[in-house]
Amino acid sequence: MCPEKSDVQTCLINRSIGVNKIIMKAIVYHKYGSPDVLRMEDIPKPVPGDDEVLIKIYAVSINSWDWDALTGKPFEYRFLNGLLKPKSTKMHGCDIAGKVEEIGENIKQFQVGDEVFGDLSEGGWGAFAEYVCACENELIFKPSTMTFEEAACLSHGGNLAVQGLIDYGQIKSGQKILINGGGGSTGTLAVQIAKLFDVEVTAVDHPVKLDTMLKLGADHVIDYTKKDFTQNEQKYDLIFDVKTTRSVFDYQRALSPNGIYVTVGGKTSRILQVAFFGKLLKKYKMHIVGYKANKDLNYIVELFEADKLKPVIDKCFPLEKTAEAFRYFGEGLFKGKIVVILEKT
Repeated sequence: MCPEKSDVQTCLINRSIGVNKIIMKAIVYHKYGSPDVLRMEDIPKPVPGDDEVLIKIYAVSINSWDWDALTGKPFEYRFLNGLLKPKSTKMHGCDIAGKVEEIGENIKQFQVGDEVFGDLSEGGWGAFAEYVCACENELIFKPSTMTFEEAACLSHGGNLAVQGLIDYGQIKSGQKILINGGGGSTGTLAVQIAKLFDVEVTAVDHPVKLDTMLKLGADHVIDYTKKDFTQNEQKYDLIFDVKTTRSVFDYQRALSPNGIYVTVGGKTSRILQVAFFGKLLKKYKMHIVGYKANKDLNYIVELFEADKLKPVIDKCFPLEKTAEAFRYFGEGLFKGKIVVILEKT
């Protein structure tokens, strides 16, 4: 297990320094901006602490947090990452898959050579690199039937989908469900998970993603460039929102009586509106997911091995083309996940 929060700083320091001065390739940035500010440089290879394992990264996927860290937008993210420039020059990155190369003295679960994956967002970042250190409870064994590319797509988005739909959304058979942002990294997993509960799913996204959402099992799709789902007469028992671009009062108009709205990401101003005004809407339940990294990885692996959940991978890029991968991400037209590959398998 990783140390308690009081010891997290020590954990992070162990990740960032090394006594052996061995170098590795990593994606770094020294200022906020477009993907043009990203550089691949040689930096010290991290050394695992007693409660950590060193992972040789085979694949890492891009999440919206990585984009926010790169651009420094919305501005409020800078209070965590650095006001005028990034506190750490390492590019974020949390969804990893790779092999254990070295273990600390207190590690019990893993051995050198084990294939693992997980979400590093609660303990540290810096996964756009050849190596990264991770605490034991941030990782799970990768099944042999799962590729490293697939594994790098399941942790963050999968946990968000499970926690949003099941823990907060209380999804039930027979309901009418709407997934806003159903064609992205979290949404494509959410569509598949929702359909396991025998519900009627309407998925909303850009027109280039409509066919993908239908293939994943969505019963209906909406092109948001032509139709606003909050302005028609259809009511939903559960709205799972990845985008959160509308007013909380618009969302409540699309909910059935006693309906539930759950947001897992989007514009900060809109999320704050849900927090402040959601409780005033007595007929509805408005939730912001309090994300718990890796909590549901065992369940996600079970679904994958039962052929009930498969990540959608749009494109893969080598590490040296990470900037190009981020440019593609910034266009917003990708389906599912964008993956950076460090080792071909």
